[in-house]
Amino acid sequence: MLAASDSAPSPASPAARSRRLALGVIATGMLMIILDGSIVTVAMPAIQNDLGFTPAGLSWVVNAYLIAFGSLLLLAGRLGDLIGRRRMFLAGTTVFTAASLLAGVATSPAVLIAARFLQGIGSAMASAVSLGILVTLFTEPRERAKAIAVFSFTGAAGASIGQVLGGVLTDALNWHWIFFINLPIGIAVLAIAVRVLPGDVGLGLKAGADVFGAVLVTAGLMLGIYTVVKVEEYGWTSGRTLGFGALAAALLAAFLVRQATAKNPLMPLRIFRSRSVSAANLVQILMVAALFSFQILVALYLQKVLGYGAAETGLAMLPAAAVIGAVSLGVSARLNARFGERNVLLAGIVLLVGALALLARVPVRASYAVDLLPVMLLAAGFGLALPALTTLGMSGANEEDAGLASGLFNTTQQIGMALGVAVLSTLAASRTESLASDGLTAAEALTGGYRLAFAAGAGLLVIAFAVAFTMLRRPDRQAAQEQAADRPVPSRAAAV
Repeated sequence: MLAASDSAPSPASPAARSRRLALGVIATGMLMIILDGSIVTVAMPAIQNDLGFTPAGLSWVVNAYLIAFGSLLLLAGRLGDLIGRRRMFLAGTTVFTAASLLAGVATSPAVLIAARFLQGIGSAMASAVSLGILVTLFTEPRERAKAIAVFSFTGAAGASIGQVLGGVLTDALNWHWIFFINLPIGIAVLAIAVRVLPGDVGLGLKAGADVFGAVLVTAGLMLGIYTVVKVEEYGWTSGRTLGFGALAAALLAAFLVRQATAKNPLMPLRIFRSRSVSAANLVQILMVAALFSFQILVALYLQKVLGYGAAETGLAMLPAAAVIGAVSLGVSARLNARFGERNVLLAGIVLLVGALALLARVPVRASYAVDLLPVMLLAAGFGLALPALTTLGMSGANEEDAGLASGLFNTTQQIGMALGVAVLSTLAASRTESLASDGLTAAEALTGGYRLAFAAGAGLLVIAFAVAFTMLRRPDRQAAQEQAADRPVPSRAAAV
């Protein structure tokens, strides 16, 4: 297990410098992975033209990554606890970097899709344990809050930065460079991580090597995410969607039964006894699903309705990334310490509801300064909500379960993203088709569809606010102590 001190060392001490380097290397690795998720979207037309993808086949450039990533996070997080989180992070970064090289040199659709699937596997391995490493490295509450704020910034602003970078690289060079750029970053992350990440031996495979449970959860998540991302193509009520969805639900239900009865469960269900952990993961599903409309549909509106180019779209989204960074890195840790994560989370959600409410009224011929810039500034809600939510999501995890809690938190993030893609894009497409059949112009029909999706996203955020307000009533420390009291083997809690 990782050794951690309860007292924060002097900022100038070697231990403090090593921990800052560890934080930097983890954040850089996560930024590389998150950038890759969004950087591809602006290069899709160029990839289609160069490799000859069919419209249906092109979606697998994204879907192959999402399915591998989302379905393996929980398994990778628990394996990190068992075999060592440092080992899992290094292996995942290696797989991701090698897969990026394969994607960059791809000359056929099949090779690119295979490379994207491998990238998803590497991403799951590395990102599943990242939060687990952080919460065991940074045990002092104020220090941990700052570390989580840095980590959360990579998630909140990474998508916007990826859109800028993807547009610039595609326009200035070619789409191959959106993958080649990962090579020097990945190699640097590995070289530094080997030196600064603390070694941990893990609990050993005998402590939780539930192979049957691993098969159930991986198959269930993979089939479930596949079903959701194909909803737009087949519809919610099709036999294919209902059949695959029912099978995925059955596999996940069997996994939960298995975990309740297995001697060495892959995912000990005690983790859900923490009210903060359970509520934070539920809030995250709702919040991430809603924010798909901000990160993706705003970019589509800029390009398809206002006629922005790839690079211009990225630059238009840049103020959002800047304000998210300023809030998450500058003030979120202090606000969490003063007002509590629950209150800061609620304030952040309120700002995000305001942003999507403004977008729900966006005109066909929008002025960027009047209609869109205020929305970008309200993205400060990301910078408030995500660090607070991340802290709450990890607050009930002890050292032995830190990787599992990290993998769970990342899994619910991917589930939220998949649901956002399926629900909001389907709503937008259906509304657009209906308005077009009524005789509206293409721009008017598209705008009407996006408005409906933005309104639905705001509604999801209102539900997230209600869940956070009602379920996060007890102090985090009390919840963590109650969870620790239920454990058969007492262990120092990692509560904030």
